[in-house]
Order: sequence, then structure tokens, then C-alpha cells
Amino acid sequence: MRLVLMGMPGVGKGTQATRLRDRLNVPHLSTGDILREAVKAETPLGLQAKDTMASGNLVPDELIGVLVSDRLGERDAAQGFILDGFPRTVAQVDILDRVMEQRGVALDRVVLLEAPEEEIVRRLSGRRVCESCGEVYHVDSRPSAKGEQCEQCEGRLVQRPDDTEDVIRERLRVYREKTLPIAAAYEKRGLLLRIEGRGTPEDVFGLLKMELVGT
Repeated sequence: MRLVLMGMPGVGKGTQATRLRDRLNVPHLSTGDILREAVKAETPLGLQAKDTMASGNLVPDELIGVLVSDRLGERDAAQGFILDGFPRTVAQVDILDRVMEQRGVALDRVVLLEAPEEEIVRRLSGRRVCESCGEVYHVDSRPSAKGEQCEQCEGRLVQRPDDTEDVIRERLRVYREKTLPIAAAYEKRGLLLRIEGRGTPEDVFGLLKMELVGT
């Protein structure tokens, strides 16, 4: 099965991608990971991307498209994949179309995880991370029994700079502006699957399994 996974920041894409990966036995392909791996491996494309990032510029859509194409050509993705983080713009939809056509395959579904924006703000703004070991807590749903200290190592719990409300709302604005038009484009093609993302991870995964594999 070949899937694109979409959704606003904090809706739970990473959690569900991992579960889907294990259930469908296909790789979870994050474009951020693909880019980092190419840079680390010092491939020609990775070096080109590294030079672009070092100059303070965004990696061009076409270069990301080639990196994605190369990754989809690897053996573990032959029978399917879960693509996360691409496409992010309408222009990237066209690039992915070309990549898929060149590979002689097609997307099965585009999954959009949805939740009210206020729920996303609550989730992200309440997140706290141990600055020592990285353990994640939440002031409402998973507070530390040791207050502002980590239960595991007693490190200090902090709020990430991108988890402040102002930053979250800006990220959501960009999401509405850039990503929702992609969902609309795929909906016109009959590929879009909307999944309610407000429940527990188990509830959300249950909906995904029902819609994608019937069990």
C-alpha cells in the first residue's frame, strides 16, 4: 500500500505512521529523515542539499523530489510506503505525480488526520520535555509525579521554543495556507481519507485500520 500521511502539527502523525508501518510492513518515509540521511551519506544530492542549507536557503522542491524518487526506488519500498512530510505544497503534488509515474506506481490513499485547532494548541503548549534524557510529559494528560522534574532522571522539564502558543498558531496558519489546498486537490481525485484524530492513539489507529485494511 502506498500512502501519503498528512495533518497539522501535533495531530499524531508520527505515532500513527509507526503503527501503520508495523501493521502494513512498509517503510515510513519522512522527507526530513531522507534529507538528513542523504547529507550524512554525502551522496551527490546530499552534498548539494547541504550546500543549499549552509547558505541559509530552503532546499528546492525539485531536489527534494529527486531525493524522494531515489528513496522510493530502494528495495524496501517496492511493495509500498508511508510518505510523511511530502508533498507540502501544490507544486510538490505535481512533483510527486511525476515521481510516481516514472516508477510506474500510483498512490492508494492520502490520509488526513484532523483535529480542532484549539485541541492542537492545548496538546503542544502543554508539552514538557526533560532537558537531560528527552522524556516527554504533558501538564494535563501526563504530568510528572515529581512536578517540574523528570520521573526517570530528575532532569529539569522545559517547554520547547516551538511549543509556545504564538509559534504554534503561526505553524497552524502556515498549515492552513500551504497544506489544506493539497488535501483539496487529492479530495478531487477521490484519494483523500479524513480520519478523526481527537481520540486516543489506539482509537485513531482503529479507525485507520478499519478504513485501510478492513480490520
